[in-house]
Amino acid sequence: MEVHQLQILRELGALGSVAAVATLFDVTPSAVSQHLAALQRGFTTPLTQKQGRTLVLTDAGRVLADAGAEVIEAIAAARSAVEEFEQSARGTVTVSGFHSAGQALFGSLLTELGKRAISPQVRFTDEDVAQDDFPALTGRYDLVIAHRSQHSPSWPTTGLRSINLAQEPLDLVLSATHELADRPALSPQQVAGQQWVISRGGYSPDDLLGAIAAVANRNIDIVHRINDYGAVAAVVAASRAVGVVPRYTSIAVRNDNVVLRPLTGISASRSIDLLARPENLRRRSVRVVATALGRVVAQLIDEREARSAG
Repeated sequence: MEVHQLQILRELGALGSVAAVATLFDVTPSAVSQHLAALQRGFTTPLTQKQGRTLVLTDAGRVLADAGAEVIEAIAAARSAVEEFEQSARGTVTVSGFHSAGQALFGSLLTELGKRAISPQVRFTDEDVAQDDFPALTGRYDLVIAHRSQHSPSWPTTGLRSINLAQEPLDLVLSATHELADRPALSPQQVAGQQWVISRGGYSPDDLLGAIAAVANRNIDIVHRINDYGAVAAVVAASRAVGVVPRYTSIAVRNDNVVLRPLTGISASRSIDLLARPENLRRRSVRVVATALGRVVAQLIDEREARSAG
């Protein structure tokens, strides 16, 4: 039994297919199968089984994958001990964020890290995926900025760590000339009958729209399905449609043609979290970036709240 075999078994459980594991490790599916077969020879109980055309973990395979995660973390801890001894914050840290988080945070994070005499090199990627797909990204990036609807299940705890960065309110966005734009706040009953521009399913704005429909007890007329908040603002400004946008990270919505209004009667917010594998958080360079990101988010919230108050 070798560490890389345990890594492959773990990722099969996380990603759900041999092809996905092969892509992650940049090898052929045949190579993945060979490593799994070599691992299986050390056990009499089957670790994998066919489910249709897909290879999945058995209960025994999941137990071994969980135990293997502890082995991988222990090895990472040993490597981290050397890094901690040297007190080095250098190195490359990969960061993924959904689109609006990237627009609002990436530039400020570089500025914040630039204040340090020694700081890691950061490599950014924007990955705008549905909520359930964020944990899998931690296999490809050191840090993943993720969003989660307020009433949805918590992130998995096995092989994953989450750090809450903010609770972000979700606001209604309307044209500045909309008949409801002069109201300081709006209830589900007031807006349920409007035409809507909303995100695709699996994203937090769409979840909120379902709550609005339930509270108002009426069907919702969804006209447009758009994930990019700048495009949402453009459609809202040119029509009578109403949208839902996050208060802090939707910087593309800030213009004179639209207004943001809080929603009453429903607890409307989403959690902005930082996800990482435990072994990655043992690296000092990764922790430096995570801490800096926390400061950047706090500063962003302060700026947005001060602007709203003003």
